Amino acid sequence: MPKYVYFFGGGKAEGDAKMKMELGGKGANLAEMSSLGIPVPPGLTISTTACKEYQKSGGFPAGLMEEVREHVARVEKAMERSFGAGPKPLLFSVRSGAPISMPGMMDTVLNLGLTDETIKALVEETGNERFVLDSYRRLIHMFGDVVMGVSKEHFEAILTALKVEKGVEFDTDLSAADLRELIDRYKKLYKEKLGEDFPQDSWLQLKKGIRAVFDSWNTPRAVTYRKLNNITEEMGTAVNVQTMVYGNLDDNSATGVAFTRHPATGENVFYGEYLVNAQGEDVVAGIRTPQPVNLINKVDDSQQTLEELMPEVYGELAAIRDKLDEHYADMQDIEFTIQDGRLFMLQTRSGKRTANAAVKIAMDYLDHGKISEEVALMRVETTFIDQLLHPQLDPSAEYEAVATGLPAGPGAAVGRAVFDAATAEKWDAKKEKVILVRNETTPDDIGGMNASQGILTALGGMTSHAALVARGMGKTCIVGCGHLKIDFKARKADINGHEIAEGDWITLAVGNKGEVIIGKLPLVDPQFSGEFGRFLELADKHRRLKIRTNADTPEDSRKARSFGAEGIGLTRTEHMFFEEDRIPRMQAMILAEDETARRKALDKLLPLQQGDFEGIFEAMDGLPVTIRLLDPPLHEFLPHLDEEEKIAALAKDMDLSPEQLKKKIAELHELNPMLGHRGCRLSITFPEIAEMQTAAIIGAACECRKRGIEAIPEIMVPLIGHVNEFSYLEEIIRRVADETIKQQGIELHYLVGTMIEIPRAALTADKVAEFAEFFSFGTNDLTQMAFGFSRDDIGSFLPEYLEKNVLPKDPFQTLDQNGVGILVDMACRKGREARPDLKLGICGEHGGDPDSIDFCHRVGLNYVSCSPFRVPIARLAAAQAAIREKNAKK
Repeated sequence: MPKYVYFFGGGKAEGDAKMKMELGGKGANLAEMSSLGIPVPPGLTISTTACKEYQKSGGFPAGLMEEVREHVARVEKAMERSFGAGPKPLLFSVRSGAPISMPGMMDTVLNLGLTDETIKALVEETGNERFVLDSYRRLIHMFGDVVMGVSKEHFEAILTALKVEKGVEFDTDLSAADLRELIDRYKKLYKEKLGEDFPQDSWLQLKKGIRAVFDSWNTPRAVTYRKLNNITEEMGTAVNVQTMVYGNLDDNSATGVAFTRHPATGENVFYGEYLVNAQGEDVVAGIRTPQPVNLINKVDDSQQTLEELMPEVYGELAAIRDKLDEHYADMQDIEFTIQDGRLFMLQTRSGKRTANAAVKIAMDYLDHGKISEEVALMRVETTFIDQLLHPQLDPSAEYEAVATGLPAGPGAAVGRAVFDAATAEKWDAKKEKVILVRNETTPDDIGGMNASQGILTALGGMTSHAALVARGMGKTCIVGCGHLKIDFKARKADINGHEIAEGDWITLAVGNKGEVIIGKLPLVDPQFSGEFGRFLELADKHRRLKIRTNADTPEDSRKARSFGAEGIGLTRTEHMFFEEDRIPRMQAMILAEDETARRKALDKLLPLQQGDFEGIFEAMDGLPVTIRLLDPPLHEFLPHLDEEEKIAALAKDMDLSPEQLKKKIAELHELNPMLGHRGCRLSITFPEIAEMQTAAIIGAACECRKRGIEAIPEIMVPLIGHVNEFSYLEEIIRRVADETIKQQGIELHYLVGTMIEIPRAALTADKVAEFAEFFSFGTNDLTQMAFGFSRDDIGSFLPEYLEKNVLPKDPFQTLDQNGVGILVDMACRKGREARPDLKLGICGEHGGDPDSIDFCHRVGLNYVSCSPFRVPIARLAAAQAAIREKNAKK
């Protein structure tokens, strides 16, 4: 029988930090801290293996509860207390703990084991009736909500009503008698909603709590979080059952959350928050605004730090912070409780951080010799690079902030204010940019948080749910904006005397101040500098793959080069024809009656194309530029038959009647244009198109060479399925190119290659490589062809495919390695067998996807090409792919 349960505490542990896949992140680190001699309340961890068995069968694995009982007995012995009985009752907290931190998992249940009988024993033992009753009402609330599914709003409504009746503001102002009344009301609600009494058997509470953790693995919010973060559902979650310690015992007790480094900036300072006379969930829930742990974090004299209030306890906490920081060599997110002046550590884990902080922290540890270059590069998630490209507020913008809060997430954001997650998702689906404005967020808000440009909350600190999740998502976020008052019924808010209604524009500028601005301000793209620049240079040192960009204009080319692009992997020449002054000439070519008329129209297009290419070559001076010949069907350049005004205007320009023009448009209509007269087929039918474009490309390169600009053209033939298609066009391209070079009297080297985007081309790659000098995989079309999916229409059913796990991921976002990937791999191998020096690249959207880049590295591509803003992501992803390969060989 497998081992399902592991003990930790008292300086002993059955496990360590390396066992995250079995014990979950929380359980593995509790074991590690115990072994380090850090004061951890004893407990037990139920493994992810047990969860996976539960998910398969729908019931507990055989022998699980027996093993739990054995380990509870071990905790009872260590604590000299009894679970479910007096005179010294043992109580537990129950928490989920997946191998990867997941904010969407089950909330914690505290004080499990309290019953009508055990509270009597605990009152007898502590002499503090109010504390015991406060713990009991918390258990009923949490257990009813988290374990049994009774909405917390029902409990909170009862609590709010009682405070109004008693004329008090805070929970801590309620007396013991008030709490007894609250407990009675909670029990009545529990029975009304569930048809049964609150369980008075501590073991039944524990069993239900364990089951709830296992069930939480597949709650909608957990599933949503996994999909957003590409976490496999196969992991499962562990369950951590830990001895309770009490931050709500009295005013000499407290609870807090802290980071061993600043989570927003990465500075090497101890950053944290705490609440006196509180339990852990109070800090992250944002119900009360917490106080800073030390003087470094103190903002004004109204705050009292833990360093000032309990200097000895703070000294011990700071020493543990140093120990954990040194041991893990990574920023830790820690939870602690102080019970009657005694410090206990409840958790340590790798802390959520902003992208700027992630880079700074990694480089700081590297600079101090605590980690290697490889570890530093693997520490920063590729998604963080996307966050570092977050827009910032335009420095030239003039504005007046109406309020400030804590700067919890990166960048700046502009959007329309919405006051609940469902509205955020609904408006986002309509392409509206929104800012989610809440008192505080909960795990149920995760979909709306993801749909928003930014998040603003009235309550909470840097360790609140909103702050933690926003940092993980890379969302602009400001929390603890005390001047924000929301009227949810009226769908409006007051921000420091300024009223906004739902739908009004607001701007969040995080910076160092966390500024809230009413109105829509301009944002600008960020620039690379400092630690970020050094970090990307480090990535360049370790990667093998070259990184190119997809760019159709000189402006995009310059932008990509500033981001580190090493050439262009795809220039789509058709994009140059859609400009207002060019489309008539293109239409004249398409509607020409014969070759002579077509050539006349193409002669007018040639200088325009050549000018475009000159600008791109100039921007990419010294770097290769792959230019694809005309690809889309010709009808795309013409009006639709129902666009009467456009047809009338074009007919007049072409000296045709509208009826004649409609007839010509109808003749060009195709039932399935994406598989029709497009790509290489256009140039085979009308060779003069390939001749004009080749002359423009090579002519531009020659002109640039005359001006001292090193142009390196690579001409790419699209959509071939048969080697004869390529060889026919290659002869035309080389003839025109060589003639142009000879006429210009310039020495110029160029390549002629093709896009592999049809399965047959991949299957016959060895034949194609006898003629082609490079392959560039057009994985958008290759995916479309291989699956038989229309990428334009897949949106009507893809969401259900993903929801029902028919497909693990969108194949147009992440390369299908087991299908499309096999075609790519085959084409690479067969191509290089025929031509060992064959250059291989990818220019589909997958070129900027980290998982796809890892695949491209493994199959031996020379480069990936992606949109300009994904170039930095690709630089890191390529380095991480090389490091993974190196580690796998050790």
